[in-house]
Amino acid sequence: MTDMKRRSVLKLALGGAGLAAVPAVTVGVGATPAAAAPNRDPDVVGVGDTSITVEFDDKLRSRVALRDVNVTRFDASEALLVGDTTIDEFTYRGHETRKTRHPRHGAGVEVIVRGDSGTGVRKTVELTSFQRLTAMIVMKVTYTNMSGADLKVTGWRSGAHELLTKPSGFYTFSGSTYEDRRDWVQPLTDGFDQKNSLGMDSSDYGGGTPMASVWRPGAGLSVGHVEPVARILRLPVRQTANGASIAVEGDATRTLKPGQRLTTDTTFLTAHSGDHFVPLQRYRDYMSDVGQRAPKTPKSAYESIWCAWGYERDFTVEQVVATLPKVREVGLKWAGLDDGWQTNEGDWDINLQKFPRGEADMRAFTKQIRDAGLRPRLWWAPLAADPESNLFKERPDMLLLDRDGKMQRVTWWNAWTLCPAYQPTVDYFVDQVRTFIRDWGYEGLKIDGQHLNGVTPCYNPAHGHARPEESTEGLAQFWKAVYDAAHKANRDAVVELCPCGTAFAFHNLPYIDQYPGSDPTSSYQVRTKGKTMKALMGQGGSYAGDHVELSDNGDDFASSYGVGAVLSTKFTYPAGPDNDTLLTSEKEALWRKWVRLYNENMLPTGEYRGELYDVGFDKPEAHVVTKGRALHYAFYADQWDGTVELRGLGRTRYRLTDPFNGVSLGTVDARHNTVRLTFDKFQLIVAEPID
Repeated sequence: MTDMKRRSVLKLALGGAGLAAVPAVTVGVGATPAAAAPNRDPDVVGVGDTSITVEFDDKLRSRVALRDVNVTRFDASEALLVGDTTIDEFTYRGHETRKTRHPRHGAGVEVIVRGDSGTGVRKTVELTSFQRLTAMIVMKVTYTNMSGADLKVTGWRSGAHELLTKPSGFYTFSGSTYEDRRDWVQPLTDGFDQKNSLGMDSSDYGGGTPMASVWRPGAGLSVGHVEPVARILRLPVRQTANGASIAVEGDATRTLKPGQRLTTDTTFLTAHSGDHFVPLQRYRDYMSDVGQRAPKTPKSAYESIWCAWGYERDFTVEQVVATLPKVREVGLKWAGLDDGWQTNEGDWDINLQKFPRGEADMRAFTKQIRDAGLRPRLWWAPLAADPESNLFKERPDMLLLDRDGKMQRVTWWNAWTLCPAYQPTVDYFVDQVRTFIRDWGYEGLKIDGQHLNGVTPCYNPAHGHARPEESTEGLAQFWKAVYDAAHKANRDAVVELCPCGTAFAFHNLPYIDQYPGSDPTSSYQVRTKGKTMKALMGQGGSYAGDHVELSDNGDDFASSYGVGAVLSTKFTYPAGPDNDTLLTSEKEALWRKWVRLYNENMLPTGEYRGELYDVGFDKPEAHVVTKGRALHYAFYADQWDGTVELRGLGRTRYRLTDPFNGVSLGTVDARHNTVRLTFDKFQLIVAEPID
């Protein structure tokens, strides 16, 4: 290292073949590649078509390559924050490599890299690659205070990289939650800067899936954490002068005395050539290994849904019952009773103005739904207590309190959040589940509320938490208790969780049977949320497009159908409080057509092929579901006149049909896989093997 024009580099090649390290490879400082410059260094080994290469320089900054092409420069990828100072330069002090085998992930290779800062902090980076988890690097960093003085640490940063720019621009995915219910997938515009916190954006909006992605055509980076419980971290994405930056950031306010260590949460970095779908699959595979996996979906969770919310809170039982025959005629299978059946959020006593005989009338009501050939589902919003409820007045010990002793407001119902990690709270709501399903006869629950996705750390002294974060981490176990109680009462019950516009908290999902579009604000959200949830939950997961009345023009069943989502509507008939929800004769004909097509093909039970198209850069927007040997394509654009490519075809010829209009579109094969289309809004195509 006496030649200052040269840099010592440690190369780590990770991919399907595992990981290998080549020490002391020397490249010129001036040779640091610009955007997308090819890396032809012959010393890198084990790089496959989909693998990632990480190189560390003598300051322990790292560079990332995808398929031998550098997609970042050397970045200060891991740093310790001490007061207003960022410690991000560490002189390389050596490394070691060893094979490893995880009891669940299988065979892999671990590399440990060490370096020291000029301020007396030692950084030890542990990187692990598992053979079955292609192109995914799992990382943990330890900082040791060797300075001889106290260090007032405020936080840390890992996986911090800048994806180098190209003229096409960037798209980003964020699994975090925002009160304004913004798109999960969006382009990076001028000045884009999104912090992507997994904490609480407000008193009742927070949590999410711990991954963020940024990509351009042909290259992308995704980062996140793989801890078995929810963590309050940030995954910031920013537009920069040279591209787009991404990182994992954590707060850690503590004093490190000489010799003490700080170890970060376990994070991951993955490189990919498409959008966020494949990295979410990789994250899902990793978490599935440690027990965080989707439950087996009940068949009834694929059945289409009618919800009485079109009549809103002031519904009458007579209105709902009178609509049931039309629900059945349209071809729907579920009938859901929504908000307004209860006296308040908290006590969940039956509203006697609507059900005068209380439980007797409620049981009679569910029987009427079943007699109409439908399945009854009940709306519910647990973990909240209205100020006028007996629960709030008599059980203040259940409240979730922040560090200042303040209650956390649930804004929609003007209620207060209860702590999910306090056993009396859990027991109280589990008893309600038993009542709803075992005693009243409901076969499903629609659980609703943005406060159900994540909660702030709890400081209520009555709970005896060992750490305030037990509430945040314990929310998933609350859902497990609800799920277990529902399925014990009825093993075919469907537990649906709608966290009202929030990005689903991944750690809750193993205890949920159905994941709706969560109050989408557009058809684009229906589709991009669908792609996201299909990646997270795998084949057979039940994603529902939410009420079609929330889609573009209030009638876009095509967006739900095309991504393999369960169809849902809240229509009113023959009258209702809002003309937008009224089922006219024209709407009824259209609704029947979509429901019939849905019931014939049952695309939610197929395999969503999200890796075939990039939702940001491929035009028109495209989605594919395979069912048996057939491929079901769906294309979306305001207007389109041109050719489209049918990706994913096998080694045979395919007959193309438009299932919505019932017309033939010719034949194709894998070598001649384009078709010319002219359409407004959407175009469906079914490709069926001729032989």
